[in-house]
Amino acid sequence: MSQKYLGMPNAVVLCVDNFKNEVSGRMYHLYQKEQVRIRDQADLLESMEALFDELRFPFPANSERHFIKVEENYERERMEKVMKDEEILEQHGDLGTFIIRVQHRQNSSWQGRITWVEEDKTLSFRSVWEMMKLIDEAMELAAPKEEEKVPSWNE
Repeated sequence: MSQKYLGMPNAVVLCVDNFKNEVSGRMYHLYQKEQVRIRDQADLLESMEALFDELRFPFPANSERHFIKVEENYERERMEKVMKDEEILEQHGDLGTFIIRVQHRQNSSWQGRITWVEEDKTLSFRSVWEMMKLIDEAMELAAPKEEEKVPSWNE
């Protein structure tokens, strides 16, 4: 059975175009037609966290605590989908493509499932660190290895 589906309102597709010890590329989600440029892992995590906060899903188990009253606007307009699942799933990275489905934001981290599209493999992750390690491992397996030019006495 193919794992190439979004399945959640907050699912994102990460298209990895470059990998030099860190991923960079593009991210897509249902609520914006334009790509979100990703320069590095921190950029990816910040963009995803902002999306989850805007959607209010998944709701974080831990939230900031304030000693003074902070007015929050709970009357925000609901984000409307502007893309279809099929449109997002058509996007592919030069080096790899991942569908990331964050199901929970607990213990100050994320839990969910990630699909490596090119290999049609899905794994669960228990933290942001595990998710990033899975992406890095996939890119190390998929990225072309540059042969290191080592000086030789025979040249």
